[in-house]
Amino acid sequence: MKQSAQDVSIVICTYTAARWQDLIAAVESVRAQPVSAHEIIVVVDYNPSLLERVCRQIPGVVVVENSEARGLSGARNSGIAAAGGAIIAFLDDDAIAAPDWLERLRERYTDPRVIGVGGAIRPLWQGGRPAWFPEEFDWVVGCTYRGMPRATAPVRNLIGCNMSFRREVFQSIGGFRSGIGRVGTRPVGCEETELCIRAGQHWPDRALIYEPHAYVDHRVPLGRARWDYFCSRCYAEGCSKALLARFVGTADGLASERAYTLRTLPRGVAGGLADAVRHGDPTGLARAGAILAGLAMTGMGYMAGVVSGRLPLSRQAYQKHSFT
Repeated sequence: MKQSAQDVSIVICTYTAARWQDLIAAVESVRAQPVSAHEIIVVVDYNPSLLERVCRQIPGVVVVENSEARGLSGARNSGIAAAGGAIIAFLDDDAIAAPDWLERLRERYTDPRVIGVGGAIRPLWQGGRPAWFPEEFDWVVGCTYRGMPRATAPVRNLIGCNMSFRREVFQSIGGFRSGIGRVGTRPVGCEETELCIRAGQHWPDRALIYEPHAYVDHRVPLGRARWDYFCSRCYAEGCSKALLARFVGTADGLASERAYTLRTLPRGVAGGLADAVRHGDPTGLARAGAILAGLAMTGMGYMAGVVSGRLPLSRQAYQKHSFT
């Protein structure tokens, strides 16, 4: 018989019928956990036909329509508002949770100082990993990247595909900001980073924990393995980082990025060159070049974001949400 985790609500946000089979797999991976969640909430983002299909074909889940601004931030906030658990976990609709995912997340909450827990995200390349694609840039496809901790450790922020928080986080500091983050296929992000930094600023003596054993597998479609997507995603990330710095301050907003740029990326370039020179691997040069190009595109996006940041933010971008 399954044990029950009545304190955990699982939120899965979806927006397109093109991911229908992925959504089914995500829900089933949660249902297959040896520890059952309090509830599985599927939030549909402004797609009435998909909403009706979920209601009709996926029994046993709580189906919610995004009642806020269109996009992932609004969808997640709608899921939070519907959730009844003391812990709220988020899983992407194109991810599959490991068999002990929920149990691994929950066990870290035995420490009262922990306010959030996230796990590793392993890429499932639909066409195989491109030889030129550096692991240092796996964040481009929403996955754990080289430079992150290899063991359980406190971190500045969790990654949205696989993260969880105590309900009190949202009750105390609000939810995910509108005006930042993904809307449909627009390749931007940082909404979870902004929330995590805001939580760290509110509770400097508490922690967000990265637990690599609580992993999920994240599907990476062919379209995200292309060079043009890589460049556009890096540029969009730079723009998002500039907006993030406006919200939380440059010091907190770019602290992890400085270490990543000064330590992780130079090691990656050196490793790629070493593969090419010592081992005769020409793809090492390609990976080193991709790291340099990705850094340049991200920097360009950041500068563009800084320039555009001279204009006042819209009221929507400042919006916070209360879950008291």
